[in-house]
Amino acid sequence: MPGRKAPVVRPRTTPLETNNRPDEWRIEQGMQGAKLPIIDQSGKETVFIHPVDPPEITKDQAAIDAVGDRKKLFAAERKGWKGYVEWENYPEKKAKAREILHAQTFPPTPDYMTGPIPGTNPVLPGDDFTAWHHAIDGELADAPESSWETVLKEKHKDMLHLLKFPYNGEPPKRLVTSKAITPNPLHFVRNHGGIPIIKKKDFTFTLDGLVANPKTYTLDDIMDESRFPRIEETVTIQCSGTRRIEQIALYPGQGDEVPQAPWAEGAIGTATYRGISLKKLIKDCGGLVNGGKHLEFYGADTYFKDLDVLNYVVSVPWSKVKANEVILAWEMNGEPLPAIHGYPLRVVVMGYIGARSVKWLYRIKAIETPSLAPVQSREYLYFNQQTGKHNQKPTSGIQIQEMPVSSAIMSPWKGHVIIHNGKIHCKGWAYSGGGRWPERIELSSDGGFSWYEVPHEKLSKKGQWTWRTWEIDLPCDVEGWIEIVCRCWDNSLNTQPLTVRSAWNWGLHVTSSAHRIPVYSINKTKQLTRERLAKLEKEGIPLAPISRYEIVHTQSDEEILKFYKEHDPRDADNL
Repeated sequence: MPGRKAPVVRPRTTPLETNNRPDEWRIEQGMQGAKLPIIDQSGKETVFIHPVDPPEITKDQAAIDAVGDRKKLFAAERKGWKGYVEWENYPEKKAKAREILHAQTFPPTPDYMTGPIPGTNPVLPGDDFTAWHHAIDGELADAPESSWETVLKEKHKDMLHLLKFPYNGEPPKRLVTSKAITPNPLHFVRNHGGIPIIKKKDFTFTLDGLVANPKTYTLDDIMDESRFPRIEETVTIQCSGTRRIEQIALYPGQGDEVPQAPWAEGAIGTATYRGISLKKLIKDCGGLVNGGKHLEFYGADTYFKDLDVLNYVVSVPWSKVKANEVILAWEMNGEPLPAIHGYPLRVVVMGYIGARSVKWLYRIKAIETPSLAPVQSREYLYFNQQTGKHNQKPTSGIQIQEMPVSSAIMSPWKGHVIIHNGKIHCKGWAYSGGGRWPERIELSSDGGFSWYEVPHEKLSKKGQWTWRTWEIDLPCDVEGWIEIVCRCWDNSLNTQPLTVRSAWNWGLHVTSSAHRIPVYSINKTKQLTRERLAKLEKEGIPLAPISRYEIVHTQSDEEILKFYKEHDPRDADNL
């Protein structure tokens, strides 16, 4: 028809043929390492070993039922004790629990070591430990749920829950060093099982093994000042996983969800504990006999290791106890121990890894050698860097006892943009174990080339068993990305290795390297920077984020042309 346009004929599009996955680029760039195949170059031909799909979840209910009534098999052990099952005295009970666990399969541990860490709080759910507790049933049936209720009741509302069950949590950075003594609700928590609830009137614990006269005590017994003098010590307890996220981010390692929660800088806290020296109790039992050289501590929480069921058990040497450096504590910061921190009685081992300070203590046993319990003999080991997943054995690792010197920057944070007048205000903590203390804290704003000492008046009080909190106005002349570094020297002149790689080990324990954070420096001592900021403010252009593109010309064409006339242009004129 006249005036009518012919229809537009568009070519038919065909899908792009590709062998790539939609997330190919992320995989190639190492952002989803869990999906990468293992490359086997040990033979004549290269072989690619691809990750396998998770196994099918199975359950042999008949085999489980044949073990017996779980509510009776794993019933409450003592009146007034909830969530406690005695495993160590009953090998046959352990065997039955193992049968139950091996009669079914469970959801696999999520691979967050080489994949994205969830952006949730709680970060990790602990589905495997939850499923194991539910499978045993009996006194452990509601341990995950009741433990979470205790968390919500006793911990600060702003806690960062790294692992829901067993509970692992740390305070946010802004609150870690807000006080030199950590308030109870903000003290980090590293639990290995459910939280037992024990009534004081029903509580007893036993000291036995290689002592002359084994005895059983109530809490009132050891609180009797006519028998045992009370002591009060302010003690920093640090988890060996502190700052583990730095190792995970660069060089992943052991990925067991429970021992390897992605701790940041908050797995450390300082509190004042009241109790008695364990040495006095050993003396009350007539002393050690028959070669007793180590003290084994038993906690009422249930711990699972390789589908074996146990109580939480570790040990310390007699030399540590003999030096009056092991406390049996019933009070924390002037209050009875919170349930989540071990009420009614816990161990506090001064200057040692936090894992040795057993909570919900119900037994101390004098033995000849360090404990063979897995937490002591097969975990919390520091391996050589050449020892990886497949060439290690427990005895090739060093059992972690005294904590090394370490420090951390709490403010600013990694990736912060700082507007300043030549100095950046920084805050943080420093600590050294084994009875040593931070003597000097130094910071660098140029990656570790030049160092500035934190002024003495900006350090918290010095103590043999405690951290020191600090702050400093750190000189910085640079505009752009910088790396702030913090390191500590203790009173024995021990200091920190300068790189994460120097501290890496397959177990991802003790990230004791100098703490490094990249921040973007906007330096108002620079005239151009002042002028630029003023122009942005005048035109109402937002500053954040720093990578946001802004259409703001800082020089006119005439100014650029004038520069060309006064200075040679980019290219040399050879004509």
